[in-house]
Amino acid sequence: MTEFTHQPFGVTADGQAVEQWTLRAGSYAAQVLTYGGVLRSFTVPSPDGSRDIVLGYDSLAEYEAQDKYLGALVGRVANRIGGAAFDLNGVHYSLAVNNGPNCLHGGLRGFDRAVWKAQVENDALVLRHVSPAGDENFPGTLEVQVTYTLTEDGALTLDYQAKSDADTLCNLTNHSYFNLLGHAHGSLEGQQVQIFADAITETDADSTPTGVLLPVEGTPFDLRTPRDFLLGLAMEHPQLTLGNGYDHNFTLHTTPVSPLEPAARVCGGGLCLECSTTQPGLQLYTANYLDGSPGKDGACYGPRSAFCLETQAWPDAIHHANFPSIVLAAGQTYHHTTCYRVTMI
Repeated sequence: MTEFTHQPFGVTADGQAVEQWTLRAGSYAAQVLTYGGVLRSFTVPSPDGSRDIVLGYDSLAEYEAQDKYLGALVGRVANRIGGAAFDLNGVHYSLAVNNGPNCLHGGLRGFDRAVWKAQVENDALVLRHVSPAGDENFPGTLEVQVTYTLTEDGALTLDYQAKSDADTLCNLTNHSYFNLLGHAHGSLEGQQVQIFADAITETDADSTPTGVLLPVEGTPFDLRTPRDFLLGLAMEHPQLTLGNGYDHNFTLHTTPVSPLEPAARVCGGGLCLECSTTQPGLQLYTANYLDGSPGKDGACYGPRSAFCLETQAWPDAIHHANFPSIVLAAGQTYHHTTCYRVTMI
């Protein structure tokens, strides 16, 4: 059984009360905020005692001030929509431009800025949010539910569901930053990554997909066998230069899958994190644009001090017919699941 407790975590600038929920299962614990659905910490057993492997902040004000999406649920559409616009059912929708020429992670006030409603159901923490029609100029009222479960064998699972009353776009993920040597370690040194994908989606200078799939064979993106993060980042490749490191979607599948299938594995510091998902894509991001701002306990979060494993649909899919669709039809259910399992090795 999982133990659940909660406590206040401050009040937003516009007066909304935020809670912090703690899930405990055996020697594992996760803290989740109702602000942005943020995974604030994930404490796991390690060879030298308990270790918090997720970057975060000590106060709500810091979460409201940051723009790096630390630990947050992101949507309606994770990643980039090229040109910050799209056409659906003959209607043109213009979106917020917040990443070069693109719309990133849902716009100026995406789901990472929402205060979610939380309750415990069936030994899980369930967060709910309603995004009204026209929110960030997306069509349809979207009802979203994200369920967090934690088990004694180290599996933290996020189950996403959404429904809309009109055709819309939907692509949800979690943007947690991990470091297996501890959130304050400050480097990816000593950690190896493996991703079970044969290709990535090529991006242009604005990190927008071109529509081309690049085989990973013979490139720094060939992570089908484990590779040290630092060795991969030190290699030369135009895509690494454009992204200032790894910031790319790996194509796991051409459609969502069921049940969960392995997506990635990262090992280091006596720990192994295995990520499995039903999603067709995985964005590997090596925190290239963290700027050294202080985090929990005053830790310095600089560039390449953590990694993100963002399971999702392929970015900018609305503009590429060869990408898995992110159109959610009215009345249909969006559903996907991702599990992060951490064990000692």
